[in-house]
Amino acid sequence: MALNPYLVFDGNTREVVEFYAKVFGTEEPNFMTFGSIHSEGELPPGAKDLIMHTNLEIAGSKLMFSDNFPGMEFKEGNNFTLAYISSDEAAMRDAFEKLKEGGTVQMELQEVPWSKMYGSLTDKFNIQWQFSHEA
Repeated sequence: MALNPYLVFDGNTREVVEFYAKVFGTEEPNFMTFGSIHSEGELPPGAKDLIMHTNLEIAGSKLMFSDNFPGMEFKEGNNFTLAYISSDEAAMRDAFEKLKEGGTVQMELQEVPWSKMYGSLTDKFNIQWQFSHEA
């Protein structure tokens, strides 16, 4: 059984997912839109091209995404953190550098008592990330 973080954005999911796919070098994502599932009469105006579901495979884990359905309350998430755990230092450094563009670094990558390399940041989409080297 897997635990898959699911991130919901307010109309910019396609941009977010394409950015993360480039950061982590994943396969091009497949996007399911609300319009591909619901008939036009069932959807509010502007909802047809919003992302209903997509996912990325990153370091052996699945990260899922969706746009918020129009009319439903949306709160930008700061109540979770995504942890990127890897033994590949070069990949970690590369992803960290890309994610910090337009974001805010809380801790640059560095050695800490529990990890050879650890760092944290909030990316330009207000998603909090932790990076931890696992031998």
